[in-house]
Amino acid sequence: MATFFGEVLSVCSRAVEEDDEDLLEENEEDEQIRRELEEKREVHLHWSPEVSESLKSGSKLQCSDFILAVGHNAARFLSVHVLTSANWDAVGHASVWNERSRAATGQTSEECVFYRQKDNPSVLICQVTCYVAEDQLFQWTEKVFDCLQHRELNVTVLSDSTVAEYKRADYVSCSSAPFLRSLHSGAFTGQPVCQSLEQPNIVTGLSAAVLNHCEVHRIAAVVYQCYSDVIGLDSVTMETYKPALTKLGKSIQLDPSPSTDVLRKFVRNTNIQSNLYI
Repeated sequence: MATFFGEVLSVCSRAVEEDDEDLLEENEEDEQIRRELEEKREVHLHWSPEVSESLKSGSKLQCSDFILAVGHNAARFLSVHVLTSANWDAVGHASVWNERSRAATGQTSEECVFYRQKDNPSVLICQVTCYVAEDQLFQWTEKVFDCLQHRELNVTVLSDSTVAEYKRADYVSCSSAPFLRSLHSGAFTGQPVCQSLEQPNIVTGLSAAVLNHCEVHRIAAVVYQCYSDVIGLDSVTMETYKPALTKLGKSIQLDPSPSTDVLRKFVRNTNIQSNLYI
């Protein structure tokens, strides 16, 4: 405000001060909500007492083969053809909470479980059937691989995808599905069991995060992505993953012909209903 003599005086408006205080309070509330949401969305690893003691002492898990199954068909393939034997122990799980998590009530999710082979503890399997959000992919990968020794580590990822996402210059008929495509890190020196994933196709989600981590840290890794035209669990789609683990030789013992009871336990027929008529 200017006086008659040209002197400028600073005048504080009470309304402006109140608005600034309200804005400050809102910012503090938003910051508190953001912190609480970040804490809630944090990925937590829960290991068995034996593994926890080993990690606390500074010793990482001695792992020669890490097999990661991402998706229901990939995970159930391991359940039917590998984990049915009594040669595996559940040694841990990861709890993941997000907007699509089934553990929305805050309960621990059992949809990301780690198994270790009894006769050969250096072989580790992880089944992931829960949704891992984009902001959780990096911390999931960092926390899991931080528990594993990287020397002579080989990573195999089995991943589900729909044939509708597969892009190719010529037409791909439904009779071609399901089929495998591979993508590997620079440190991978083996021979994939199928042809490489053609451009412009990409690997996304947790599979991509793991492959990117292995590329940065020079870990041998290969992703086998299965493109299927069936929504839901399907025994034919599961069979497509067989060559990927057969390549591992003695590290993984596959059950080539699981019993009907085992298949019925994990594979349920899905009744497809019309969205127009019930």
